[in-house]
Amino acid sequence: MKIVMDTNVLFAGLYSANGASYKILQYLAAGRLNLALSTPLLFEYEDVLKRNRDLLNLNDFEIETVLDNLCAFGQSQKIHFLWRPYLPDAKDDMVLELAVASHANIVTHNLKDFAGVEKFGVAAIPPKTLLERLT
Repeated sequence: MKIVMDTNVLFAGLYSANGASYKILQYLAAGRLNLALSTPLLFEYEDVLKRNRDLLNLNDFEIETVLDNLCAFGQSQKIHFLWRPYLPDAKDDMVLELAVASHANIVTHNLKDFAGVEKFGVAAIPPKTLLERLT
């Protein structure tokens, strides 16, 4: 299954090893999920992680290692068509465009931010639901 991981799932998975988001990171590392990536989304990941380095208890080297690992097992996807503006937040539009281009579902904790994405043939699902579908 191919997914686009919203930044809040990456953050949650690095913040706590007790939730579904952490399990998704494990599945990605083990090759049980395919991660679609774009350059803008990778920069968003970097921005959020570095802004919250103290909260996550990570230094810059560890953040770079996380990003390098995401690149290593993720699949870069070029986006040839922009759907903006569709969602209220341009950063969410970036996630939607990647999901459409890569034919992937969006994994997010903020379902309300992705209301109506079904119109584009993708679904927004929470991490727990994704894990239920995988087992």
